[in-house]
Amino acid sequence: MEKFTRLTGVAAPLPMVNVDTDMIIPKQFLKTIQRTGLGRNLFDEMRYDDDGNENPDFVLNKPAYREAKILVAGANFGCGSSREHAPWALLDFGIRCVIAPSFADIFYNNCFKNGILPIVLPQEEVDKLLDDAERGANATITVDLEKQEISGPDGGTIPFEVDPFRKHCLLNGLDDIGLTMEKVDRIEAFEKAYAARAPWAA
Repeated sequence: MEKFTRLTGVAAPLPMVNVDTDMIIPKQFLKTIQRTGLGRNLFDEMRYDDDGNENPDFVLNKPAYREAKILVAGANFGCGSSREHAPWALLDFGIRCVIAPSFADIFYNNCFKNGILPIVLPQEEVDKLLDDAERGANATITVDLEKQEISGPDGGTIPFEVDPFRKHCLLNGLDDIGLTMEKVDRIEAFEKAYAARAPWAA
């Protein structure tokens, strides 16, 4: 998993509440187990019309936000079914951070496991960032995970909270497999000792 330390990029405003995982990546795209390629279909039903043409009014289709790395969203983001394809699609598009007043629990946990930083802020702080994001290509925001601080285009800063263990995992690029591999020496030592103690089970 790619490390998350300090991210600077354009923030895209999506001030919608209750954006569910089917809106993030519709069910017809869940057949794959590949983590790549889903970015094209992120928010598919809002980004494209029935003929597959881009909807020019959708935020991620606007020139200023096509390379957005941060999404500023409404409350209860990621609700609905517990599909891990939702953070996969965001990540494949290039979104590494989602800021909202609240998240659905399973989606929130899945973000951390896939290298995305979900940040919970009070509504008034989210409103400030939404206002910043409306500036388009000038809506550059910096998210510093080490300092737990968001810097806006005007130089103002907003602190945020994050669980220390999850922070450690993101800073070091550790998913579940990476966490296990940190203990590989102890695992191998146990296997060696167990094989000597119970050779019939080896």
